[in-house]
Amino acid sequence: MNEIQAPNAPFYAARQALRRHSNGGNILIAATVIALIVANIPAINGYYFDFWNQTVRLQIGDFNIFSHGGHPMTMLEFINDALMAIFFFSIGLEIKREVLVGELSSFRQALLPIMGAIGGMIVPVVIFIAMSRGTGYMNGAAIPMATDIAFSLGVLAMLGSRVPVSLKIFLTTLAVVDDIGGIVVIAVFYSGHIDVMMLLGAVLILGMLLLGSWLHIKSKIFYLGLGGVVWFLFLNSGVHPTIAGVLVAFCVPATPVFAPKKYIKSIRCAISHFNQDDDESLTRRSILDKSQMNWLKEIESASDKVISPLQDLEDSLHPIVNNFIVPLFAFANAGIFLLDIDPATVVEGVSLAIICGLVLGKFIGIFAFSWLTVKCRLAPMPEMSNWKMMASIAVLGGIGFTVSLFIANLSFAQGGSESLYLLNHSKIGIVVGSVLSGLIGFLCLHRYLPSRSEVAAAEKQE
Repeated sequence: MNEIQAPNAPFYAARQALRRHSNGGNILIAATVIALIVANIPAINGYYFDFWNQTVRLQIGDFNIFSHGGHPMTMLEFINDALMAIFFFSIGLEIKREVLVGELSSFRQALLPIMGAIGGMIVPVVIFIAMSRGTGYMNGAAIPMATDIAFSLGVLAMLGSRVPVSLKIFLTTLAVVDDIGGIVVIAVFYSGHIDVMMLLGAVLILGMLLLGSWLHIKSKIFYLGLGGVVWFLFLNSGVHPTIAGVLVAFCVPATPVFAPKKYIKSIRCAISHFNQDDDESLTRRSILDKSQMNWLKEIESASDKVISPLQDLEDSLHPIVNNFIVPLFAFANAGIFLLDIDPATVVEGVSLAIICGLVLGKFIGIFAFSWLTVKCRLAPMPEMSNWKMMASIAVLGGIGFTVSLFIANLSFAQGGSESLYLLNHSKIGIVVGSVLSGLIGFLCLHRYLPSRSEVAAAEKQE
């Protein structure tokens, strides 16, 4: 049962996702810590909390693009409803790519993380409902069902090469499936009163985007421009606007203008104009002549056309999302004033339900469903791993920071002092549960992973 399996090369797309998300995790951690510090310094926390209530306007005459129901957005609403729509757009691109060429493209390869993710969504929700029955916070049941991919991969990055790549891919794919579950929950349970005309307008424009994809329109401006209109219509239709980001992402074409063969031919043709006799003149820093500029522009244009709009947008957005949008979201939402909170309330009510859902529910759900899937021979174990490592990864799945905070805002942001109390204690539960899951998962992995010398010896043998 504990036998270590042989290695195999993972998909390139999975490697790219691992690199991007693990780098963003460090910035996310820093933004969270800074938010908690600033929110609890009496001299400046007033400025911090007041800033998020400032209104945001992008107006043409009387028409304000950043308006909801005729009212301008606050800065916090702009981050949660507008910038996070870009975050979910990026997730949508990642999901589509994973389905086409990544870990989700092979059913047998994807089944284990899919089953783990399903268990990791069901069990925390069941635990939360069991602990909140008859209370006023039952509608927050979806809060502990998410896994934060940036935070969890950031923890794995601290262990370096000791972590088998297959386990990183398992956790990444599991988090992507978790995101799909979160998107469905947001769409179904967190939509308000529906404005049918606005929604029909959004559906019509989504149809135009699908038609554009079918007609092989590759212009990114086309999809981003119409996507912005879809977002505005969703924002004012009653359906949560972040869903617009996901649906627009699914419309972006995944095929390039040029096939690789045509791309290579274009480059060879352009390069052939540069004769060997010109090498000496080209080594000097001189202004290119008109012909040389045209030939190089042909290469540049061909390079742009061999990358699909989906891959280009995903690659371009990842630095913005991971290094700016998600940390800004954390900085705006993780600031909790702790000085007037009774420490005893952290281990009761909604906080305790979320902590138990994240720390216990995610671990039990991910591990149990993964174990059953492997034991029923429906999918293989991740390569170079054993059940102790899998249990440690299941604990890391309890880091539910970003999407959990997002769902907590949707669950408790509206209302009076009681809703504010529940929101603040939900945030405390999310932070405590995520920190506990990260710390326990890290310590378990540090204990059960092979040492660096063992990894180096295995690499030499290869």
